[in-house]
Amino acid sequence: MYIKIKMALNRLKTTVLLASLAGLFMGFGYLLGSNVGLMIGFVIAMAINFGSYWFSDKIVLKMYNAKEVSKDHKLYKMVEELARLAKMPMPKVYIISAPSPNAFATGRSPKHAAVAATESLLHLLTDEEAKAVMAHELTHVKNRDTLIQTIAVGIASAIGMVAQMLQWMAIFGFGRDNNYGGIIGVIALAILTPLIATIIQLAISRQREYMADAGAVQLMKTPMPLISALQKLEASVRPQRNTSAAAAPTESLFIVNPFKGSSVFKLFSTHPTTESRIAAMKRVKIKR
Repeated sequence: MYIKIKMALNRLKTTVLLASLAGLFMGFGYLLGSNVGLMIGFVIAMAINFGSYWFSDKIVLKMYNAKEVSKDHKLYKMVEELARLAKMPMPKVYIISAPSPNAFATGRSPKHAAVAATESLLHLLTDEEAKAVMAHELTHVKNRDTLIQTIAVGIASAIGMVAQMLQWMAIFGFGRDNNYGGIIGVIALAILTPLIATIIQLAISRQREYMADAGAVQLMKTPMPLISALQKLEASVRPQRNTSAAAAPTESLFIVNPFKGSSVFKLFSTHPTTESRIAAMKRVKIKR
């Protein structure tokens, strides 16, 4: 029953997100070319929606240059054991070459999922701690959080690019001779689109992190490895200050916020604090 309710809620969130993107692009198109622009915006939105649903997981993996690991890799064996314990399909397993230790899960369903970790995470954490991190990511997959997360990333990235285009249009005065609204409408959208992208990120409830932590505790039969891992990751994640607008929305995918160096990202973080996550894990009743 829980899984069915979760699936229904995620489908509703997905529909709202995709409809919001369509509305944004249609409004953008109308400012550019009235009714013709409206139709063009609709077509572009549908294309992005299609890509977000079917290919955004591949886009995210490509964005971080993730490499699929072989079956004899330590990370693969960890995930394989956890997937068996969780009684779920085996996801694809990827490794990322990055100095900042982190991990994430993506994919539209448990049967079409992938988990990834950075090489630096495997170097920083003990095997038991790394295993607890992957248990957290597999719980995201099992709870079907990954579809809404991955689509939100694709949509927020698209909105970020639109915001940049609108800012340039406003600078050069595009739309001054258009229909009612003209340059005022362009400026308004240039201001509102980044806020829309932020709202989309915050719409992905922080509660899912607590639930994934709790699931990892149940799989590991103890909260200590994940608590220790989160403390190490919190202390070791390096701020990514020169992150592109397309990459920044992916913060919601990771187990800890990879963009914590910015005060703005701290204010609008999609993650609960590490302290609150640890306190919640200590309250989890483990099923033996």
